[in-house]
Amino acid sequence: MAKQQEKEPANAVHLDAILTETIKKQRRHQKMYTNFTINPFSPMNVVTGKPNSFTDAALDAEEEDATMTQLIRMSRQPPTEKYTRPQTSNQEIGWISKPLLEVDKSDIRLHHPRAMTDVTKPKEAEWKLMEQTVNLS
Repeated sequence: MAKQQEKEPANAVHLDAILTETIKKQRRHQKMYTNFTINPFSPMNVVTGKPNSFTDAALDAEEEDATMTQLIRMSRQPPTEKYTRPQTSNQEIGWISKPLLEVDKSDIRLHHPRAMTDVTKPKEAEWKLMEQTVNLS
């Protein structure tokens, strides 16, 4: 077996070199934002203001930012409208939720809606009564 080399203990010079290299990498990939915007993808909990507050009236008087409203509208869309392909493996299940064939409800051979007759009405009433008693207890 090969002998394992013992690591030298980290001294202040090595730690300082590692820190400066880390800071250089962070600055290289850092983006500075000067304009504040609300994250449109986080859910907003809107609370109504006080009825006679002047600050709420001042907020309502401002014009809405078109790009922000567009981002909020896009963030509230379902994933099938946001993306062209599923982003996760769970989204693959049910991604295409439209039926392959349109159902023709006027065709009696294939469409059998639930029908109530004189024979089935008493049993239907009995089942409803049983469900009510089970739900109450």
